[in-house]
Amino acid sequence: MLASLQITSQQNPLIFTDLDGTLLDHDDYSFAAAQVMLNKLAQRKIPVIPNTSKTRAEVFKLRQAMALQGPFIVENGAAVYMPTDFLPEQAADTQEIDGYWCKTFAPPRSQWIDLLDALQAQYGDLFRHFAAMSIEQVMAATGLNAADAQLAKQREFGEPLEWLGTATQKISFIKTLQELGANPVEGGRFMHLKGDTDKGLAMQWLIEQCQQQLPEHNWVSIALGDGQNDVSMLQMADYPVRIVSPVNPLPVLNNNKPVITSTLSGPAGWAECLESLLFS
Repeated sequence: MLASLQITSQQNPLIFTDLDGTLLDHDDYSFAAAQVMLNKLAQRKIPVIPNTSKTRAEVFKLRQAMALQGPFIVENGAAVYMPTDFLPEQAADTQEIDGYWCKTFAPPRSQWIDLLDALQAQYGDLFRHFAAMSIEQVMAATGLNAADAQLAKQREFGEPLEWLGTATQKISFIKTLQELGANPVEGGRFMHLKGDTDKGLAMQWLIEQCQQQLPEHNWVSIALGDGQNDVSMLQMADYPVRIVSPVNPLPVLNNNKPVITSTLSGPAGWAECLESLLFS
C-alpha cells in the first residue's frame, strides 16, 4: 500500500471507478461491502465517478442507489455526463441532456451493429451481440434480472458481444474488427466493440475541465479497476488501484507509477484500498 494522501482544502481527490467486479460484486452486483466507505466519501464531499462499460440508463439507477451526485462516464469512455452544477461553467463542446452537460467521444452504436451484421457470414456462429440477444439471453449471460437486463440493452455508443468460439478464432476475429476500424476491448464478461475511445481519455477530459475551471484546487486522481478495459484509466491516474478479481487476471500496466493492489476482491477490496489511501 502507498502512504495515505493528506487531504487539505487545497487538495481535492477525484475517484474514478469501474463498476462490475470493482465497486460491484462480480457475482451478485452488490455494493454492500463498500457502503461504509461510500458514506465516508460523501461526508468528505469526495466525488465517486463511475467510469464503466455500463449504459447511461444503468448508471442512473446505480447512482441513485448509491446516492452519488457527481459526474459519470459510460460505455468505455464513449461519453461523460456532468451535472450542470458540478463546475461553474458549461464545458466546451457539450450539450445539455436531462440536467447534465454531455461530452461525447464516440460514433453511435448503429455503426458497430452494421459492422457485426456484415461479419455474420464469416463469424456468425461464434458470437452473440446485445442488439441481437433477447432479454432472456442477456439475463443468462449477465445474471441480471429482467429490468436490469433491459437497461443493459439500452446502449447508445458501443456494442458488447459474448464470444462463443475458441481463443484462436477470437484472435482472428479481433484482427478483422481492427482492420475494419473497430477498437474491441475485453471486459469482465464481454468483448466491447467501440470506437477510438477509452476510459482514460474520458477521465483525462473531465480532470482537465476541473483544472481549467477551478485551478485553485490541487486535483488528485484515483482510479480503481479490475479488468483490461480499465488499463487506460489506471495508467492515467495519479494513484492507480487494481482490484483482485475472482475470474480475471490483474490488469497489466505499462508505466512506472507505483500501483496499489487490493488483497480482497470487489467492493471489499475497493473499500480496503481507499481506506488506506485516504483515511489511514
